[in-house]
Amino acid sequence: MRDFNAKKIILMIADALMIFAIGFFSNLLLMWIDIGRDVVGLGSFHIDWSTLTLVLAIQVLFCFFTLYVSGAYAFFWRLLGRHEYLRCVLGAAAGFGLSGALMNFFDVFKSGVPLLLLGVQFVLSLCAMLGFRWFAKRTVVNLTEAGRAENYERTLIVGAGRAAMMILTDIENAKKDPNNPSRNILPVGLVDDDRSKLGSKIMGVPVLGSCADIPELCKKSGISLIVFAIPSCTEDDRQRILALCSQTQCKIKMVPYLSQLLFDDSHPQLLNQVKDIRIEDLLGREPITFDKEQTKAFVEGKVIMVTGGGGSIGSELVRQIANYNPKKIIIVDIYENNAYDIQQELMLEHGDEVDVVTLIASVRDFEKMDKIFAHYRPQVVFHAAAHKHVPLMETSPEEAVKNNIFGTFNIATLAEKYLVDKFIMISTDKAVNPTNVMGATKRACEMIVQYKAQHADKTDFVTTRFGNVLGSNGSVIPLFRRQIENGKPVTVTHPDIIRYFMTIPEAVSLVLQAGAMAQGGEIFVLDMGEPVKITTLAENLIRMYGKVPYRDVEIKFTGLRPGEKLFEELLMNEEGLKSTANKKIFIGNQITIDESDLLEKLSRLKKFADDNDSDKVVEMLSEIVPTFNHKTNR
Repeated sequence: MRDFNAKKIILMIADALMIFAIGFFSNLLLMWIDIGRDVVGLGSFHIDWSTLTLVLAIQVLFCFFTLYVSGAYAFFWRLLGRHEYLRCVLGAAAGFGLSGALMNFFDVFKSGVPLLLLGVQFVLSLCAMLGFRWFAKRTVVNLTEAGRAENYERTLIVGAGRAAMMILTDIENAKKDPNNPSRNILPVGLVDDDRSKLGSKIMGVPVLGSCADIPELCKKSGISLIVFAIPSCTEDDRQRILALCSQTQCKIKMVPYLSQLLFDDSHPQLLNQVKDIRIEDLLGREPITFDKEQTKAFVEGKVIMVTGGGGSIGSELVRQIANYNPKKIIIVDIYENNAYDIQQELMLEHGDEVDVVTLIASVRDFEKMDKIFAHYRPQVVFHAAAHKHVPLMETSPEEAVKNNIFGTFNIATLAEKYLVDKFIMISTDKAVNPTNVMGATKRACEMIVQYKAQHADKTDFVTTRFGNVLGSNGSVIPLFRRQIENGKPVTVTHPDIIRYFMTIPEAVSLVLQAGAMAQGGEIFVLDMGEPVKITTLAENLIRMYGKVPYRDVEIKFTGLRPGEKLFEELLMNEEGLKSTANKKIFIGNQITIDESDLLEKLSRLKKFADDNDSDKVVEMLSEIVPTFNHKTNR
């Protein structure tokens, strides 16, 4: 605000100087006229110079007050327009009128103040005030920001409340920092559904209309950026307003939910927390919240291993675990690039505060993993390593079996051998009544975990099951983004296909919460709200790029892929639900596993997989997972 107050002072000083200068000029001009009038014996239009100085001082004081009240000092240079000029006219007229009327009414000066002098002063002073403001806008601002006009982000702010005021303050303060990218944001106007705010201004920026006017205002005012600044907005209103924003070709940024805002020494500005709109913002539900204190008590001071720690889920697990002060994090991954990336990210973020060990190893290699367990003695194991691309696993089922099923068996066996406190496996809704190899292998993994839970003395074995994770490797979102950015049609398998979705942070928070709550044998299921049509998701993503679906970007329907369902389920028929302390997390009832039967079938499956006999592998999977229906797409 200091910069804004300085502009007020500059304007007030300029107005005072102009009133004084023009006052003296006007009096001198009228004195010359009076010389000719005196010849014929007429009265005087001017006053003596000492009296004039007092008159001008009174006029300046009155004009300061009336110009301030009229709002002539409350604007940004770049937003100076006809409304601001009108405020200046009204303020100056009131100031000169009141001062002149009062001086003459109370006969402050015995000789009076000629009305002609007051009139000439007013007209010339007003012209000077308006001219100075026009000059300041057209020259001063242009000169100080020369060469950057083409980089301006003409911005519309949604919401005219406290958040909008904070953002406008941050924008103005950013202009003092030449390296701050926000200094090129030009706030053109605001919109708000509170009709009482229409026509008002916040820090000189006008409220131009309601949210329903967003598409028209963006087109009319050349808006290139929309900032959604209603952190306390209800989810229904958020979806409605974002749908209006998506009809424009503007970039959209959002203030996070109120519960996600940070105000501390490291996050002093709201503007720095404004982020690009994410596809999850259009899903139709608020982010799931979890008990962080319970998670902290579960993680703090422990040695924690994450298999598949470089993957999308595994790496987010590592990130969140690092925030809860673990004793050590062991990242295990077969793909060195991903493992290296998360290792470097943690070093950059936490430095030496978090002890991170990154190991390249395969969960298939029992002997190598045995040495790792023996050396590091993890207390908690999160098992995220898996092959999960449905179409690829259809063509290589033996690889899905080797990695998913026997990789899980290896890690679970070692967790039991080395008395790990808790073993948490990442599963998927595709494990329920699976129609594809990947889903069938994950259901077999769940059975292995439940088998281990039935006879383990020390280790709590638990499964977490959730739907599709936005932005993860294999998710439709990265594919859609690549297609749009490359100018290709967006491919959707079926117009009616639906899926449950959650964000990566939500999925990982569920896993951590499940680990904290686990007592052994549970399958934790997240209430993910209503499923989302993939077609709707694709359309919203296209709009986020400022394009129109089916016109600017084609959507092609390619047909269901092998093993793909129209919809996914989160529970099998034989599973019921039990509620937990978190109303969004449920526990599927444990299903008793016939241990000897499972082990015998797994033995045969391993032989077929080692022989790379794809057909036998699929047949054996059907025996192990009775609900596996590989021939039918639904």
